[in-house]
Amino acid sequence: MSVMRFEYRIDWLKESRLHYYDNSDFFSPPASGSARFDAMVILPCTMGTIGRLSAGVSNDLLVRAADVMLKERRTLILVPRETPWSTIHLQNMTTLSQCGAVICPASPSFYNDPEHIDDLCRSVTDRIVSLLGLDPGTPEWGDTG
Repeated sequence: MSVMRFEYRIDWLKESRLHYYDNSDFFSPPASGSARFDAMVILPCTMGTIGRLSAGVSNDLLVRAADVMLKERRTLILVPRETPWSTIHLQNMTTLSQCGAVICPASPSFYNDPEHIDDLCRSVTDRIVSLLGLDPGTPEWGDTG
């Protein structure tokens, strides 16, 4: 939560359909495989989070919930935030990929001739939505109109 509080407005957390869990709450539903969440996206995902998850160090709810997704063989999408990547970062991401995580860098596509920053952001979020098995509602590659 600390990265989110530092970089973003958090007033969206007041949305009635969302529930905030304290990062130290290991008794919350995301900490247990019996809660049956279908998927999890960590965006942005710090290299510290990737490193702890890769090493199996579940010292907070975020990493524990991600660990649960891996052990239950459920969808886990990690959107790394830092560049460039060191060899350690690459090894940690390779380990997680081999364990079933999807590594999805926030690399926008340019083939659709984006005109605004929103177009670039949307290409990343649409990709994540697609990886979740949902229809982002935007044209796909090869669509003519």
